[in-house]
Amino acid sequence: MDYSKTVNLLQTPFPMKADLPKREPGLLGFWEENKIYEKIEESGRGKPVFLLHDGPPYANGLIHMGHALNKILKDFVVKYKTIAGFHSPYRPGWDCHGLPIEHQLFKELGKSKHQVSRVEIRQKAAAYALGFVEKQKKRLCAPGCAR
Repeated sequence: MDYSKTVNLLQTPFPMKADLPKREPGLLGFWEENKIYEKIEESGRGKPVFLLHDGPPYANGLIHMGHALNKILKDFVVKYKTIAGFHSPYRPGWDCHGLPIEHQLFKELGKSKHQVSRVEIRQKAAAYALGFVEKQKKRLCAPGCAR
């Protein structure tokens, strides 16, 4: 017996599969073309401010799936506060200092801390971190978000 004929499902024009790899570029294009993020930002002007400064990831590599839950939960909070009547802009931030960045940099350079001067390592670490900030911004920020 074909049990699919015994289930009373709603009839809908929505596709049964999200098919996000194909549909997401169009959705993002719609947001950019219609300046949706800018309109949301503008609608909050003059309202009480709720600002959630989004902290790490460290700027020592590309983002990965491990960052997803962190970003999604923060996005829920920001969206909820916007709907609740606050001006709640998204402000991403990065942790651009410390051992994780230096560790990755030394691995990339193939040198130890004793082989590079302190001034040189600080300059290289700053450039390294800022390079990954730019790469991460492209992947983290929705069209129009404060970069």
